[in-house]
Order: sequence, then structure tokens, then C-alpha cells
Amino acid sequence: MYARDVWAEAVAGMLARPVRAALTTLGTVLGIATLVITLGVATTAGSQIVGRFDALTATSVTVTVPSRPPGQEDVLVDWSGVEAVQRLAGVRSVAALSDSERTANIPVRSNDIVTPGGDPPRNLAVVAATTDLPAALRGRVSTGRFFDRGDIARRERVAVLGDQAARLLGVERVEGSPVIFIQGQAYTVIGVMDGLQREKRLSAAVILPPTTAEERFGLRDITQVVVNTVMGGAAQVARQAPIALAPGHADALSVTAPPDLSHARKAVTGDINGMFLALGLVSLFVGAVGIANVTLVTVMERVGEIGLRRALGASRRQIAQQFLLESVLIGGLGGVIGTSIGVLTVVSVAAARQWTPVIDLGLALGAPVAGAVTGLLAGLYPSLKAARMQPTESLRGPA
Repeated sequence: MYARDVWAEAVAGMLARPVRAALTTLGTVLGIATLVITLGVATTAGSQIVGRFDALTATSVTVTVPSRPPGQEDVLVDWSGVEAVQRLAGVRSVAALSDSERTANIPVRSNDIVTPGGDPPRNLAVVAATTDLPAALRGRVSTGRFFDRGDIARRERVAVLGDQAARLLGVERVEGSPVIFIQGQAYTVIGVMDGLQREKRLSAAVILPPTTAEERFGLRDITQVVVNTVMGGAAQVARQAPIALAPGHADALSVTAPPDLSHARKAVTGDINGMFLALGLVSLFVGAVGIANVTLVTVMERVGEIGLRRALGASRRQIAQQFLLESVLIGGLGGVIGTSIGVLTVVSVAAARQWTPVIDLGLALGAPVAGAVTGLLAGLYPSLKAARMQPTESLRGPA
């Protein structure tokens, strides 16, 4: 019996009982599909989690400027230094802030009429900032506008409120040019900023142009520079920003840059994969047991056929090859179908969640092989049992 004949007999044996073969294949299909789905969804979810973490953290750089020593007249970082940082490669947006303990808790009123039992003033922080603050904080101006270079140059008494400060002061819209009073001085509210993802403390702050804040509250020194970078550019910007801000005094500045997230990415993905891998292997084991059980039953039902083949000259090896090949075909077919179902399910889940599907090529190519190997291992014992049968005993049929 040639290899071609063994192959033909194995296929014929499968097709002789199509319903049983289909049900046996179903066990492997479910096992492989579960394996591909769990690992695929886990990898996709892990990538999504880490991707969001990267987008929020890995592009943020903060430069902290120390206070001036007493008696020193020159500022360490000038407001114009922000433009030098903006020109660095990889910088998307940058803004400078100035605040102090003196302006961290200032009474602010929504009107200048003080009556008994009236609304008390709200103690809010007053800070100075450059024009790109909303972009640098990854927020937005929900109503009105942010002050511009013209407002700064003219030293306009205008203010932008954080959303919490606006609620406390009862400012909902700015079309009517509402006015707030800080230490008895009127400031026109021109905008409200919300959705801040960085420096959320500014949600409860009053933000003024740098020139106005310096003139009215003495906020002359920059205390913090907030930088957003492109993905992968944070490390380089963190090295260059202090030099751009304070040439010759870069060592005096403190830089907070994101850590290397490659280890975190591997850890998250590895933990999720490890958790779901056990589930997939259990399902695959159940499929293997099903193949072994059905193959063994098939051997016992075909005892007479085995005896006849042996009497006609088939060797033990050829008998074992035939039944083993049947098991491998069942497992391989189940692996191909299960992999297809698994990949389609992962893509569907990712599309429903608006994620980018991530499927390991090794998993997609290896899963059908895993199905065939499962069939091979499951069919070893039944095949050896069939090969060990003596022709005279086999021809009598099952006991």
C-alpha cells in the first residue's frame, strides 16, 4: 500500500461517516476558534489599553522653573522662550504658566454689589498663561475665545475661566461680556475653557494675559512650561526644552518626561494573553478528547475491516498510518475552520468597539497546525490499538 493509497483510504474513512466526522471536527473547531478569539481579543484589547495610555502620557513633557533667589532681578525663563520651544522638532503645542502662593486663593465676585446675605466671593486661583494654553492642556474653549497676542500687547483686562470657576461664578455664556471682580477690579470674561486633560487644577482658576497678570498681581516669573509632543518625540524634547528656555542655565530647570512604556506594553499584553491562553488550551483539550474518543470508537467498529486488510497483506504500520491520518485530517480541518471563525470574530469585535484589530500572524498560521497536531496526538492510541490487532481475531469482528 503506497502513501497515495493510505491517503485515499483515510479520506474515504472520513467520508463514510460524514455526520460523525462533522461532529468530531466540531470539537476541534470550537477549541481552535476559542484559542484564536481569546488571544486575538486579548491582544487587541491590550494594544488599545496601552495605546490610550501612550496617547495620554507618552507625549507629555512638563518643565518646572524654580523660584528666583531673593535679590535677583533677572528672570530665569522669559515669556519669549516659549517660542523657542515651539520651534523644536516634535513639539505640537506649548504654553507657559505663572502662578504663586499669593494668587492661589484670591476672592473673586461675579458683581461688585455687596449686600447682607448676598453671594459670598469665591476663592479661586489666578494664573497667567500664554495663548496656546487650551491646546497645551488638551482642552478646548467651550464658549467665547481665548485671549490673543493683541490682548496681551494692549494689557487688556480680560479673563478666561476654567469650567468649574465659571459654574461657581454663575457664568454660562460670554456673549453679553460678563464681568468678574478680582480684588475690586473688573475683568471681562471672554471665554470658558473645559475638557482639560492636563493640569486639571486650572478648571477652578481665572486665567489672565501675562502682561495684565504682571501689572495687577506681580506674576512676572514663569513657573511651569507644558509641552505636547508627537508620539516618540517626548524624550528628545525633554532634553532640548530646558536649553531652549534657559540657555546656559538649563540644569536649573526640572523636567518631567514620560518613562519608557515598552516594558509596560509587554507586561499588559503578556498578562492578558496568559489569562486567556489557559481558557483556549482547555477548549482545545476538550476537542482532543473528542477526537480520541471518536477515533477509538471507529477502530472498534471497524475491527472486521482491519482484519480483512491485514489478511490481504496490509502491514501494522499501514493500518496505524491510515487511522492516524484520519485523526490528523479531522484535526487539521477543524483547525482551518476554527481559525477562520476566530479571525472573523476578532475583527467583528474590534469593528464593533471601533478598535484596530491586532492578530498575531504566527497565531493565524499556527492555529491550523495546532489543530492537526491535536488530531495527531489524539489519534496515537487508537491507531496503535488498531495496528496491534491480529488478523484472525479481527476477522471474527468486535467481541
